[in-house]
Amino acid sequence: MSLPKTVRAYSSALGPADCVAGTFHYDAISGRLEWSDELYTLHGYRRGEVVPTVELLYAHKHPDDRDRCHDIFMAACEAGGFFCSYHRVIDARVREHRVLTAGEAVVEDGRLVAVEGFIVDLTSTLHWETERAAREAVAGALGTRSTIEQAKGILMGVLRIGSEAAFDLLARHSQDTNIKVASTAADLVQLANSPQQAALLDTFVQELRRQSESPADRQPANPVSP
Repeated sequence: MSLPKTVRAYSSALGPADCVAGTFHYDAISGRLEWSDELYTLHGYRRGEVVPTVELLYAHKHPDDRDRCHDIFMAACEAGGFFCSYHRVIDARVREHRVLTAGEAVVEDGRLVAVEGFIVDLTSTLHWETERAAREAVAGALGTRSTIEQAKGILMGVLRIGSEAAFDLLARHSQDTNIKVASTAADLVQLANSPQQAALLDTFVQELRRQSESPADRQPANPVSP
């Protein structure tokens, strides 16, 4: 029996450079389960150290995922067809792996004949994605901070005020308009970088100052988060 086209396509798309991907075959008539070398590695073994069984397979599922995996597998075994689940595996060295299991159960005349599929270890891929997202978040935060500092410098130069007073203008505008400080700062920097918008820049700056001259009993500025 060959794997479904969708399974083959997904499996081939995740090569060795991305993550570990191994195949399995379960003969329901004999009860024999076969693993590829990659699945032995995924579960923390070498070929020959253990005999793969359905019981061993479930023993390595994370306790919180075991029942769900069992329900998905049993439903496929009863009805036949494609199945897929995302869950955790605890290997022989008690290391956690986040995996995707997909396959196909073949049922003939109401009887399960075989189950074949693959398991992909997504752990390293997910770690890489998390690290990339963190790096992008840091870069975004640094970019936002830089823009705000530039906007403060513009206000300091035009209005002859200090750094704290310049930020207070941006913060007050954020409070009044519910527009993030970073957005106002970006608009201010964009205007300052366009010589054709000098008059508009001056109007914008004067409006920021006018807003700060509202009644003295106003509460301290509480800007919308950048």
